[in-house]
This record gives sequence, C-alpha cells and structure tokens, in this order.
Amino acid sequence: MIHPILEEDKLKEECGVFGIFRTDGKDVAHSIYYGLSSLQHRGQESAGIAVCNTSGPIGNICAHKDMGLVSEVFGAAVLGSLHGDIGIGHVRYSTTGASSVENAQPLVLSYLKGTLGLVHNGNLTNTEELRSALQEIGAIFHSTTDSEVIAYQIARERTKTSCIEDAVLNTARILKGAYALIVMSPRKLVGIRDPLGLKPLCLGRQDGHYILASESCALSSVDAEFVRDILPGEMITITKTGIHSDYSLCQKAHAHCIFEYIYFARLDSTMDGINVYDARIQAGRALADSYPVDADLVTGVPDSGLVAAMGYAKQSGIPFEFAFQKNSYVGRTFIKPTQAERESAVHLKLNVLSSVVRNKRIILIDDSIVRGTTIASLITMLKEAGATEVHVRISSPPFLYPCYYGTDVPSNRELIASSHTPEEICRQIGADSLGYLKIEDLSKMTGELPLCSACFDGHYPTKEF
Repeated sequence: MIHPILEEDKLKEECGVFGIFRTDGKDVAHSIYYGLSSLQHRGQESAGIAVCNTSGPIGNICAHKDMGLVSEVFGAAVLGSLHGDIGIGHVRYSTTGASSVENAQPLVLSYLKGTLGLVHNGNLTNTEELRSALQEIGAIFHSTTDSEVIAYQIARERTKTSCIEDAVLNTARILKGAYALIVMSPRKLVGIRDPLGLKPLCLGRQDGHYILASESCALSSVDAEFVRDILPGEMITITKTGIHSDYSLCQKAHAHCIFEYIYFARLDSTMDGINVYDARIQAGRALADSYPVDADLVTGVPDSGLVAAMGYAKQSGIPFEFAFQKNSYVGRTFIKPTQAERESAVHLKLNVLSSVVRNKRIILIDDSIVRGTTIASLITMLKEAGATEVHVRISSPPFLYPCYYGTDVPSNRELIASSHTPEEICRQIGADSLGYLKIEDLSKMTGELPLCSACFDGHYPTKEF
C-alpha cells in the first residue's frame, strides 16, 4: 500500500468488489475476506461484507462494514458471526461522497419486495438527475454516494418486475458512466458491467462455486479458477442451478480504462485478455525506444515504477538496480501537516541505497506525475546520495484532463502538466531530462484493446463531455 504522504502525487481507484455463491451451503465470509485482502490496493478507506443464508428465512442479510483496512475491520469474531452461503464484499476509496462509514459498502436495503445488497465500483455521470427523480417520489438518502442511488433505483424497479435480474437490467439502461456492480438478493447473485467496459469484472469458479471479482488476482487468493471476463454490458446471474447471461446491453463500442494497466491493477491480474505485468514491461520498452539516454543504471519508484523500469532496462541494455529501500511498516495514518514534515516523511517511507547510486547516472521510472511533489523529493534524495544525473521517464502520457468515471484525477489546476510544458516540469522537479510515454504507444501495452485515455487526450467515450 502506498503511504499517504506519497499518495498525494498518485491517483486512486474508487474501489474493488467481490461476490461468491457456494452451492454446498457453507459460509462464504472467510472467502470474501481473502478476496477483499487481494483487492486492498483498489481502496483503503473502508471495507465491508454482507452475507445471506439461501436456505434460511428470506431477507436475512447480515452485514458488517467500517472504516479501515480489511484486516482492521474484520477480526475472527466478526467473521465468525457472518453466516451465509452467498455474499458480497467491498473495499473503498472515495472519489464520489465523503470518506465516512455512512458511505462504506455493501449497501443493504429493505424494501417492499424484500432485501438486497449492492457493491459498486465506478462513477456515474448522471447521479444528480437520478437522485432528484428518486427524491421526488419520497426516497431519503443516508449517504452521498452514487452507489446508493443505484441501489434505490434497483429496489424501485423490483417493485414493478418479477425478478431481481429485470430490476438490475432496467436500472442499468438509465445509468450513464462507469460501473461494475454485484447485487445480492436472498437467492441470487447478479453482476453487471457498464457497456463500455470502463470498469473491470471477471468470473471465477471453485469446485462448482462461482465468484465475481474486480480482478483475477482475487480469484487466486481463494484457489478459484479464472473462467473469463464479464463482457462489457453483460449481466450474469448466479443461482444454485448455475449461471445465466443477458447480453442485451452489449455494444460494439468499448473503452477500457488504460490506467488499470498503467497503475491500478495488481501485477498478477489479467484483464480483458491483457496481462498487467506484460503491459507494464511493454510500457518500459516503449519509453526506452522513445527516450534513450546514456546512463549507468535504471531504477523504479517502488512499487509502481519497478516493472516499467525492468522493461526499460531490457530494451536499452542498461542494468536494472534497486535504488530505494521501502519501509513497509510506516503507519497508514502517519500524516504530517506541513511541507517540511511531509518531505521528512518521504525519507521514512523510502530511503536511497547510497552505494548503488553514488557517482552514477540514473534513469528513474515512475507510472505518472500528477502534481510533481513526490518525484521532486525523490530526485533530491538521489542527488544528495551522490547520483550525478537523474533522468526521469514516466510510463503514462501527461495528465491533462479530469476523469469522470471513478478515478480521482484532480481538476486541471492541480495537474502540473496542464499548466507546464515537459521542459518546465523537468526544471521544476530537478531532473536532468524528462520523457513521458507517447499516447500512440499505449497500444504497445494493450494491443488492439479499445481504450479510454480521456485523462490524456480529452476524448471522453460518453456523449455528455
């Protein structure tokens, strides 16, 4: 997990989702716990689990959620109290709605037709329109998230339909933006992905039991087999008798989030046929071709720049070395208020290996520059440790535009690249040279996969922008 001090110059994903249906009646809470632990990198503010016993009384959803990491929220006693053979889980980082327990998920609703639980990854672009329409008919919201809007809309549709699948599908027809949803009713698990495929969702299988998760790495954590990615626009229903898919919302136009491959996803995940590790290696290779420089070693900012640095080293023939020692035990809440104290905290989190960098010309790789604060501190540390040159290479294009789909790209005024040229940024951060991955080289990471790269080029895949 990235330290909060360093997080200031990093982007965050909104959350990760996980759902499981066991056909043998055994409890699923521990499996959800392991799955969420594997998705912890996608959200570190809150965690939650909701379970239901499909053979018990209808409507007996049991849930627990709180602020903190998965391991902090769920101890043995809490997990032992969550009995059910169907369940959903969520880890959250807030991009829409405040960081508070009221906005933690899963959301559990009791309504006219029974109960439902929901977990959501993504961000809607028509939230206020939907919220206003629901408030006009009496809905009272207890959170500030778009996820609660979705849950209420599903409950409303369920009162007019014969099954939860129709309610989810009817709701999805009016949603705009990005979403990967898992909805739990007392007898079914329903997953659906936005028609553009902006947010990831995959299907796994374990001894006849089915699992839905944001990333394939979460399947490995419970010894499940990766079956396939849920198609953009596909709705999949899991019951005791098996799985069924509805493709009525599927379309030809797709736009997969490029930043999953640059930074968000875990290295051991594969998304929409693209292995994340391989994609980052290719980004580093492309940087080496576009921005060669005479140097003695290539290194990466832990952990986000290491694999791209390896790719750069492979392509350039310049040796790869570890230049930083990362302290993994600095407390998650260790946040210092002043700039001087923040700079000291960077030293607590990362320390330079002086014997590696002394009298060396260094190529430093990172995945992105948002505000420029962290990379500047790291360059200073390297030069203070004796590096003679520091050449920065970034495995993404410059951030120029905000994201509306669930990634916290800040406003343009906070993006250093929106108001400074690469040459100006280079001088500001104290680098000897600076090179960003070219937009046309994104395809070297993901092949023919259609991408959303709006944060780099301003070409948003939905019509409202």
